Amino acid sequence: MKKLRLHAGVGSLALCGTLLLLPVAVNAVEAPAAPQIDAKAWVLMDYASGHVLAEAEADRRLDPASLTKIMSSYVIGQALKSGKITRDDMVTVGHDAWATGNPILQGSSLMFLKPGDRIPVSELNKGIVIQSGNDASIALADYVAGSQDAFVGLMNNYANALGLKNTHFKTVHGLDAQGQYSTARDMALLGQALIRDVPEEYALNKEKSFTFNNITQRNRNRLLWSSNLNVDGIKTGHTSGAGNNLVASATEGNMRLISVVLGAETDSIRFRESEKLLTWGFRFYETVTPLKADASFTQQRVWFGDRNEVSLGVAKDAALTIPKGQMKNLKASFTLSSPQLQAPLKKYQPVGTISFQLDGKTIAQRPLVVLEPVQEGSFFSRMFDFIMMKLNGWFGQWLS
Repeated sequence: MKKLRLHAGVGSLALCGTLLLLPVAVNAVEAPAAPQIDAKAWVLMDYASGHVLAEAEADRRLDPASLTKIMSSYVIGQALKSGKITRDDMVTVGHDAWATGNPILQGSSLMFLKPGDRIPVSELNKGIVIQSGNDASIALADYVAGSQDAFVGLMNNYANALGLKNTHFKTVHGLDAQGQYSTARDMALLGQALIRDVPEEYALNKEKSFTFNNITQRNRNRLLWSSNLNVDGIKTGHTSGAGNNLVASATEGNMRLISVVLGAETDSIRFRESEKLLTWGFRFYETVTPLKADASFTQQRVWFGDRNEVSLGVAKDAALTIPKGQMKNLKASFTLSSPQLQAPLKKYQPVGTISFQLDGKTIAQRPLVVLEPVQEGSFFSRMFDFIMMKLNGWFGQWLS
């Protein structure tokens, strides 16, 4: 088996030539067991790699309560990003967003809007993210989509597009509604998408308070004040049916973790258990990127092309989550989907798989792609390659 050395910036990887397909969640070198978490369901996920470090009942369908607003925020962020709306647009508040006239809103978290108020999108958006205002969610949903029902349709379309297999929304705010559900895993994936796809929208989550109409309300995510962790988001949720929910995200160095705790019995428990999960993850794991996007991992022979070799690598940074101190033991190997590469080849066309191993066990896999296009060669060069390929098949690889 042919062996090469790949220098990855943080140590080096031995590269050989055989393997399979896509992400696997295996810990080759064991970290201490995850702490016991007092909640109905929970997940701890590495943001960059998507690797789930620990979980319990992660796919159990539960009431998300105000975690629903993470998806509302995602839809609003996408509308801002696309230019469909702007932060300076003035929104006229309708009667459906008035708590006094809408019984479902009474007693819930509010921005305290009144019918006919003219408020900028930016202010309503802060009311949703920082104050968890249910009235603000309705007002902005009406503006973005024309109605709450249409906005809920957008929410569920994005849920499908993001691969949230056990999530369905019925409201724009998360107050109790029959048939509304999500899971700890889906909420972690949604948090990851919010941070990745609409970072300017996510940035609102770290703001600790917001004042509207001379009423100042603090962000309900008390982990923002933690002296032990660098938490910068994302959302609390509570109803009598759901219990106490929290999705939190924190950074340490180049590592970001996302924790989800669903159905905790009390407000204080959800914060304590989330802090426990995040602390454990940062203490025993690290995020490494042994292979960057567009960096050549291997050079391979191409037949019938306008060049004889092509560089192969990954289209996106290959971020991995590994037990701390194990980078020096990380190895990588690859396999091609076909015995030979034949032109034409498109940029980022998958042609095989890169597999990363620790202690002989596969911990993650990434598609091996073409890093530059290869066009078909001339008629004569293709005829020459055809002859050489036949000879190669008869007499062995030494002719190639």
